[in-house]
Amino acid sequence: MEHVLFDHDRLARIGLPEAVFCESKSPDVLAELLIAHGRRGARPALFTRLAPKIFFSLPEDLRSLVDYHELSRTAFGSVMPEKRTGRVAVISAGTADGPVTWEAARTLEYLGIRHTVYEDSGVAGLWRLASRLKEVNGHDAIIVVAGLDAALASVLGGLTPRPVVAVPSSVGYGMARQGESALCSMLVSCAPGVSVMNIDNGYGAACAAARVINLLAGVD
Repeated sequence: MEHVLFDHDRLARIGLPEAVFCESKSPDVLAELLIAHGRRGARPALFTRLAPKIFFSLPEDLRSLVDYHELSRTAFGSVMPEKRTGRVAVISAGTADGPVTWEAARTLEYLGIRHTVYEDSGVAGLWRLASRLKEVNGHDAIIVVAGLDAALASVLGGLTPRPVVAVPSSVGYGMARQGESALCSMLVSCAPGVSVMNIDNGYGAACAAARVINLLAGVD
């Protein structure tokens, strides 16, 4: 494909394969990419931000090449070999954060990293997080997805020794400002060592957690 230049050496260089960001790409380009990377035995590729309207407009024979998850807007054919070392917890404040939460979870699945999703753990009902905390701390890294005031990131950051990657989601009314308030809240967190991703960037959070897992697994 003359108009697409893949960074095939990225996996060897940083331990993470390249992904395809599908927003703004034409259906023709996406069709070519699905053919090239969706077929059995092809080099694995993760497709992110693949809108249902675009995906379901493609021919059925192309759609059948990949595993598509509508909520997260992700797709992949082949996946990376499963890592035997390391697990990641993906925790969301509410089910409204689902698109971002599951983008992170699906990225981890594609990367071959074992993970557990804990939805609806917001601090408005703190007992929900408290009842899961022992199990959550059994993981090696934690991704927190929250909108509104994003207090979950600070609370969890003060309760776990594990690396925490926080993702502000664009959920909330008015002054939530499409995730900007959540982003600011996470950035000024009083819990030391909480890392913060861009708004709605579940993919980036999964890659950050994967770097931790790769260290544990001894991946160079």
